[in-house]
Amino acid sequence: MPAIEVYHLYKHYRVHHKAPGMMGSLRAFFRRRYRVVRAVEDISFTIEPGEVVGFLGPNGAGKTTTLKILAGLLHPTAGEVRVLGFVPQRRERAFLRQITLVMGQKQQLLWDLPAIETFLLNQAVYGIPEAEFRRTLAELTALLDLEGLLTKQVRKLSLGERMKCELAAALLHRPRVLFLDEPTIGLDVTMQARIRDFIREYNRRTGATVLLTSHYMADVAALCQRVLGIHRGHLLYDGDLDALAERVAPYRIVRVTLAQPLPAGALAPYGDLIALNSHRAELRVPRARTAEIAAALLAALPITDLAIEEPPVEEVIRRVFAEAARLDAEAAESPPEEEGP
Repeated sequence: MPAIEVYHLYKHYRVHHKAPGMMGSLRAFFRRRYRVVRAVEDISFTIEPGEVVGFLGPNGAGKTTTLKILAGLLHPTAGEVRVLGFVPQRRERAFLRQITLVMGQKQQLLWDLPAIETFLLNQAVYGIPEAEFRRTLAELTALLDLEGLLTKQVRKLSLGERMKCELAAALLHRPRVLFLDEPTIGLDVTMQARIRDFIREYNRRTGATVLLTSHYMADVAALCQRVLGIHRGHLLYDGDLDALAERVAPYRIVRVTLAQPLPAGALAPYGDLIALNSHRAELRVPRARTAEIAAALLAALPITDLAIEEPPVEEVIRRVFAEAARLDAEAAESPPEEEGP
C-alpha cells in the first residue's frame, strides 16, 4: 500500500475582495464580495514507503497548502487523501503519532527555554517511554551533532543550530512519514549540506517516507530521484529528475580546458558557446550528439581536459515553470469568480 495517496485533490479559498479607498470600504461594509482562490486544482499522485520525493514549484504554487492537507491541518475542498491508510483531516491519534511536519519558517521550540525542555514536552505529548526517548535522543544527538546545544536557551542558538534542534524535536517519536517544507531555508551552504546528510541518513536507517519542498535545488538533486512539479495548483510533472532534464533540457554542457587560447570562431561549429575565458570554454551541445561532438573536439583542437555535465537542476526547473507561465499567458484568461454576500 502506498504511504501517501492523493486523488483529484482540490483546495479553494473564498477571499474577501475590497476596492481601494474609503468608498471601497463603505461598499464592502454593506455588501461584501468574494473571489475564489484555487490553491490546489485536481492533483493526483502516490508515494511508496521509503521514497524521498521533491515537491517543486514557484511561490504560491500550492506546495505548502498540499503539505498542510496531508498533515491534517487543512481540509480539502474535494478529492481523496490518505496517509498510511488514514484520512489526515480526521486527526486520529494513531495517524499523528506516525507523521511530522517541519516548516523552515516556523518553529515549535520554546524560545526562552533550552531545547531539551521542548524535547521533554514532546515526550509527554507522544507518550514516548523513557528508555525509547533516551535511545532516540542519543541517536539524534549523534546524527545532528547536538552535543552542547540541548541545554542552551533556544534564542541563543544560531539559525543552523536551531534548525537542527527543530528536526530533532520533530523526529523524537520516530515518524514514518516526514513532510519537510523548506527545512534548509536561510542556512549557509555548509549547514544546508549537513541537514541534507542527516535527512538522507535518517531515511536510510528508518525507511521513512519523505516529501520535501525546497527552493534550493541542491537539496533536491542530492536527496530526490523523483520530483513532483506544481504550478498554480496544477501538477505539471511527476517522474524521474533525470528524465525531466532530458525532456525540457535536451542538451549537455561540455567543459574544455585548452592548451592555448583560441578564438570563439574555432569553437562555434561544435555547439552553442556559453563561456570562453582564456584557456577554458563551455559549450551547450545536443544530448544525442554529445559523444560525437566530444570526439570531434578532442581530434581537432588542442584540448588538455574535457568534461561532460548535465545542465544544472536550477536551469531544468526554471525551464519547466517558464514554459508553464508562457502557456498561461497565451491562454485566454477568464475573469475571477465572484460570489455575492
